[in-house]
Amino acid sequence: MTIQAKVNPLLGYMRQPKIYIQLPSNGIFWDEGSIDVPENREFPVYSMTAKDELIFKTPDALMNGQAVVDVIQSCIPNIKDAWRCPGIDVDLILIAIRIATYGGRMTVSHPVPGTTEIVDHEIDLTTLMDQILSTTNWNETVAISPDITCGVRPLSYRQVTDVSLRTFESQKTIQSVVSSDLTDEQKLELFNQGLSTITDLTVDMIAESIFFIKTPDDFVEDRDFIKEFIKNADAGLIQKIQDRINENKGTVGIKPLTVHSTEEQILAGAPESYQLPITMDNSNFFVQGS
Repeated sequence: MTIQAKVNPLLGYMRQPKIYIQLPSNGIFWDEGSIDVPENREFPVYSMTAKDELIFKTPDALMNGQAVVDVIQSCIPNIKDAWRCPGIDVDLILIAIRIATYGGRMTVSHPVPGTTEIVDHEIDLTTLMDQILSTTNWNETVAISPDITCGVRPLSYRQVTDVSLRTFESQKTIQSVVSSDLTDEQKLELFNQGLSTITDLTVDMIAESIFFIKTPDDFVEDRDFIKEFIKNADAGLIQKIQDRINENKGTVGIKPLTVHSTEEQILAGAPESYQLPITMDNSNFFVQGS
């Protein structure tokens, strides 16, 4: 006797892909098993569920990044482990989910520089996605000497989140030291410890960004060897790596929008035009109607 699996008669009314996207990384830099890349490299994006929207209202989940990870994996099933998402893909993915859920336009409220006026500015999110795809240009290799070539990759979402949390804690410690009742000597010691921690974070970020170092005799991928090299190499060599990473970062993400002031705003003290930064602030980016 064959037992047939029950088919939900509501299946046809459940979520369907709203849009299809390409990723700035083109699927490169993702660790094995973290993503299922379609043959045409176009990823289906579904709208958020009610559960997904509730996740974004959980402060702790937002702080540690778990909310973003859960929603990405819910809305883009091809992504199996969003923690390992390269940082160059994150903004575009979040914009795509916003479009699939609420549509292609978003209103941002912002102050007009030089005035007390708060205005609304409507943004075309599809244009932002096109801009990200057209400007992102990650150059993987950098020659830091005639004999040494390094491969650099974008940090993963987990690495970026960990660095942000550690930086936040260090800055909070420094701020608390300034306002504490400790002696000046104790304050200085703790303050220097905080600065040292932030410096160590910078070194760790550089080391995590390197996925190989090539010399005439060896091709090194061992994480411990790479980290030891970064900590003990000449500052000039490390600066070349940092420069390439910063150069790559300059091509990544959403560029500020140029906003032109009205005649009334200019008379009130506003410049003729100014830059409006667009950030993926989860507290308002995924609020319906914003």
